[in-house]
Amino acid sequence: MLTQAEQDALISILMNDMDLYKFGVFLSLYTGIRVGELCALKWEDFDTTQTTLKISKTMQRIQDTENGSLSKTKIVITEPKSQCSVREIPLPTFVTDISRQFVSNPKSYILTGSDRYVEPRIMQNRFKSYINASGISDANFHALRHTFATRCVEVG
Repeated sequence: MLTQAEQDALISILMNDMDLYKFGVFLSLYTGIRVGELCALKWEDFDTTQTTLKISKTMQRIQDTENGSLSKTKIVITEPKSQCSVREIPLPTFVTDISRQFVSNPKSYILTGSDRYVEPRIMQNRFKSYINASGISDANFHALRHTFATRCVEVG
């Protein structure tokens, strides 16, 4: 979990010349979504009029057991492991406002604005670079989920 000071430092880095990767981290911080859920998100899951985000997919790298496969692993996009993980998340107005500068084709991935995805490992590496730039000693992507939950509890 990030302290309020660490969260403020991270937000400062994210807001400086924000791109789709930074927006993804920003979105995760204010929704508590998992990195696999973020990587599987498309703009069609983002409802700017209702200000909600629909989570119905997740992305993960798994072992490729198919005969003749050239690689040992592969990316799969599936429904989340539990039905509780399929949900609609209300978005703060300021998150929706920021999203408007990036919205593109409904079928495109949020992190690229195209039909190509970004895999979770790449997103975690980007996150680490933002953490380092903000002077935070150490945190992983999942810390955003815990930070979101803590801030929700703090405000009741």
